[in-house]
Amino acid sequence: MNRFEGTSLDCLRSARPVFRGLAFQIESGGALVLTGPNGSGKSSLLRLMAGLLPPAAGTLAWNGAAVTEDPDAHRGRLRYLGHLDAVKPALTAWENLAFWAGLMGADPDAAVAPALDALGIGPLSDLPARFLSAGQKRRLNLARLALAPSALWLLDEPATALDAETLDRLRGLIQRHRNGGGMAVVSTHSDLGLTDAASLDLASFAARPTVDAEDAA
Repeated sequence: MNRFEGTSLDCLRSARPVFRGLAFQIESGGALVLTGPNGSGKSSLLRLMAGLLPPAAGTLAWNGAAVTEDPDAHRGRLRYLGHLDAVKPALTAWENLAFWAGLMGADPDAAVAPALDALGIGPLSDLPARFLSAGQKRRLNLARLALAPSALWLLDEPATALDAETLDRLRGLIQRHRNGGGMAVVSTHSDLGLTDAASLDLASFAARPTVDAEDAA
């Protein structure tokens, strides 16, 4: 049983405090849904969790050990998908996923076709990505999740530009990941219908401006 947790986390963006004192805990098979208004720090928290942004204060830990003790190991156990699609327009859908499969240590010949099928874009495998619609590019980006197993998924607004059928595919993909002991942290403005998911409202940790006693007088 794995456990990923954050304690007393503070976040700064361009020297401006975004949230303070944030805490969370998620275990194998769990899902954590991040909610809150725009600017509340959902994307920033995911970047903290991925090790792309250092916390201004507090600790991120995996099974009780700070992730800063072995950042390479932490990067190796997670998949981070930001709100922008990491798709090369000159490459075909298959070639895009083959690139990511190689980075993950997976065999492209064995992994790419099932990953494309998982998001319903197998028939587009030979199409250059520049010809894909916004929804198809999002599905191609999400197909990276199906290439190789990992312990932790960090997903920033994954439902953007998806139709109802693809949303069902995404829910199924996340559920299979959790059934295998994986964890998922998802930021969203809509209800994805994830089973037994915990929720973290970042508005509850919004940084309040400090007021000097002299100014308040």
